[in-house]
Amino acid sequence: MKLLTSFILLCLPFTLFCADYPDISVKELESVLKNGKVAVIDVNGAKSFGRGHIPTAIDFSSAGKDLASLLPKDKSTLVVSYCGGPGCRAYKRGANAAAKLGYKNVKHLSAGISGWKKAGAKVAKK
Repeated sequence: MKLLTSFILLCLPFTLFCADYPDISVKELESVLKNGKVAVIDVNGAKSFGRGHIPTAIDFSSAGKDLASLLPKDKSTLVVSYCGGPGCRAYKRGANAAAKLGYKNVKHLSAGISGWKKAGAKVAKK
């Protein structure tokens, strides 16, 4: 019992900021992008970002400590983080950073940039 309690106490801090985030589909994200009420975080790295990203996305690797100033002041704004595709978990870096800054409506585009492109959605380039 002591071992189980110790394990739970040890893991609890990691689960608070490493939670999974609800998914958003490509169609849903396209829809909210039209009304401009979303912040999008791309965690694929600067090279990938330069080759093509979701319009309005923030390049997480370049944002660094400026992420807070690049996100909307309204903490209830939808924030969507994405990476390469369904098998990638790097999106959590962006999602966790937004959650740590106090954003309450953080989601994950599990399709990633590969699914976004496959769906024929608009891609922006630097």
